[in-house]
Amino acid sequence: MTTISSLFPPNLFYNSKTLTKTPNALVSTWCPSALASSRNPRPSNSSVSCSSPRRNKLVVLAATAEATAQDSEVQRRLYIGNIPRDVDNEQLAKIFGEHGSVEKAEVMYDKYSGRSRRFAFVTMSTIEDANAAIEKLNDTEIGGRKIKVNVTEKPLQPVDLSLLQPDDEFTDSPYKVYVGNLAKTVTSEILSKFFSEKGNVLGAKVSRVPGTSKSSGFGFVSFSSEEEVEAAISSCNNAFLEGQRIRVNKA
Repeated sequence: MTTISSLFPPNLFYNSKTLTKTPNALVSTWCPSALASSRNPRPSNSSVSCSSPRRNKLVVLAATAEATAQDSEVQRRLYIGNIPRDVDNEQLAKIFGEHGSVEKAEVMYDKYSGRSRRFAFVTMSTIEDANAAIEKLNDTEIGGRKIKVNVTEKPLQPVDLSLLQPDDEFTDSPYKVYVGNLAKTVTSEILSKFFSEKGNVLGAKVSRVPGTSKSSGFGFVSFSSEEEVEAAISSCNNAFLEGQRIRVNKA
């Protein structure tokens, strides 16, 4: 009498408590994909696998770690506005180094004239150092000028910021404001129109990644007087533009 086992190939006779022989591998536990593989043998360089919760967990952890790192960089990178034109990277690093460890100091220069644009970015080593620098240095004076220090709201791409305001597109002035946390939909024209209600706007420019139309999330607006700057800060800081709350400081 023919036995049941003789009716099936050896590699299809299995149960959930025993090892199952497949054409290329031994599977220690029953898995639907193993059965499919045994019915349709794959080339010898293929492997049979079930879904891997551990692999999925590792992917999630990696994504979380990357997001955390980006958040940390945003909170450690400071915008410094209204600095004297003669302050360079070394001097700025020394000033901020008195309040924590400085990772990088970048004074922004005009690419045509080579003059300082009176603003800079400083990246501190830790969030605690960044907060300490803001607390100690915001609204203090350097070279007779009161500086503004705050966290940049958007993580900035590593671009040449000297291309921010070409002379043929932006009318510079000693009286200007830094506008942060801009929505991606805000253009230079929208920025100019928004601030023109507060004073005589000479120029408005949204920073873009060179060669693209992608916004860097911040910009500058220049005015004809100090009074207009103060009025813009007073009425526009924390106001909503294109559905997003903006930050306005003296540049």
